[in-house]
Amino acid sequence: MTTQLDNSFDHPMTRRAAISSALAAAGGAAAFTQGVAGAAETARPDARRASPKRYDMKKSINLWAFPYPERMNLEECLRLAKAAGFDAVELNYDLDNDLSPKSGPAGCHAVRKLADKIGIGISGLCSFLFWPYPLTDNDAAKRGRGLELAAKMVQAAHDLGTDNLLVVPGAVTISWRTDYTPVPFDVCDRRAREAVAKLLPAAEKLGVSLNIENIFFTGYLMTPADMNAFVDSFQSERVRVHFDTGNIMIFQYPEHWITAMGKRTKNVHLKEFTKKSNDHSMECFRPLLDGTTNWPAVMDAFDQTGYRGYVTFEYFHPYTHYPEALIYQTSDSMDRILGLKTA
Repeated sequence: MTTQLDNSFDHPMTRRAAISSALAAAGGAAAFTQGVAGAAETARPDARRASPKRYDMKKSINLWAFPYPERMNLEECLRLAKAAGFDAVELNYDLDNDLSPKSGPAGCHAVRKLADKIGIGISGLCSFLFWPYPLTDNDAAKRGRGLELAAKMVQAAHDLGTDNLLVVPGAVTISWRTDYTPVPFDVCDRRAREAVAKLLPAAEKLGVSLNIENIFFTGYLMTPADMNAFVDSFQSERVRVHFDTGNIMIFQYPEHWITAMGKRTKNVHLKEFTKKSNDHSMECFRPLLDGTTNWPAVMDAFDQTGYRGYVTFEYFHPYTHYPEALIYQTSDSMDRILGLKTA
């Protein structure tokens, strides 16, 4: 018995169909080639979007940028920083809250354990207590209390597992305080050196660096040469520099300081400043990229010195509404400054 096959789907391809098929295939290949070329074009560094050069530094943010402790507790802040893409948080030592003389080693260990659980580092420790209790105050009792608190900070930094402690060694003047009598420069210099010398033995024993911060507003250590001479006079690897990019921008430029200080810089604040304002209070500091800092020049200067440590955003005005926005905006800005933003 012969079976007749259904050839309804077995017609020979016409010349017209073959040409159409070939053109479609060619068009698809061309589209693919253009897509690959377009992707390559997109992947090329674009200096309008971010630094074309990648800098191998670690992103950090100071706790002052968060509404802590009024609207967020410490765990919420650490988790937010981690979620926003920061490698670490810089913590602050106060008379109360999670890090204070009241917390002691056990409290510091608890904070360290919390940070480890969340998976975020601690880039350093700093404090506003150097202002009400300056190490160079004309009041001997205030100087003594300041030295006592600074010694506790050295221990706290060790207990937190960080080797970075920001130190404000002294001030000729503190313009935002009405209770600080200006100190002659030579007296300020002598007292500052005496204070750091007293803190140094414990710092060396505990492996904590006393990182001297540049603060133009105080009238002390006004040039990189002054800073270098102060740091070098102690002949210790535990007296270094905490360089703040914004604190000298009233009259100078951070990229000039960075190369002059060289390897002395142990920790860094990326603080934005605007030279367009005549307000030289805390209000002259801005969110990153909303100022006049020449960030490409600053980062190239750091790169020339071989700096590979933390760069920490410091800002004193958490957003009143939707404070998470500042944290995410800052992370994005730092990615662009560091050349981490590729898309």
